[in-house]
Amino acid sequence: MKPIKTAPTAPNVPTALSALQDTFKDVMACVATPVSIVTALAHNGAPCGATVSAFSSLSVSPPMVLISLDRRSRTLEVIRESGRFGLNVLGADQGDLAMSFASKGGADKFRGTSWSIEHGLPRVSRASAWIASTVADFADGGDHVIVLGRVDAAEAAAGRAPLVYHRRRFGTHQPYHDPARGVPA
Repeated sequence: MKPIKTAPTAPNVPTALSALQDTFKDVMACVATPVSIVTALAHNGAPCGATVSAFSSLSVSPPMVLISLDRRSRTLEVIRESGRFGLNVLGADQGDLAMSFASKGGADKFRGTSWSIEHGLPRVSRASAWIASTVADFADGGDHVIVLGRVDAAEAAAGRAPLVYHRRRFGTHQPYHDPARGVPA
């Protein structure tokens, strides 16, 4: 019996799903998001952290936030163990720090970074805002895990503009002024 020949499949031909994923990434690049470093402290005292752009306020009563971390994240693993996390909303001049914490590499990310322990969590110096949270729940989010946190402490740095990610570039928010009227819109 002769083997049946099939047409060769072309390598790297995008599927409908991968095309949708690429388009989705392009669409999400149009949405300006704040850039933060989520931090946690391992039981052995080692700090860990990861850059995220997926975080949001969730509730005012009680105060809650949500963050989203890759399922394979070491920071997520430590948050699961400790039940706590810090959210450091980066300042407009901290793009290099955001890139450093976006890489893999545990406590080495903190080498050369100014930080301290506050409320039992690593806090990055000069961030535009800081939140300390206790985990309320975890939820499935595809290739990420959504972590819901009850806010234990919060602080905003007066006058410190946040780092924002938009169209795959760092920047910051500027109030819109309508030149025709000469006043803020």
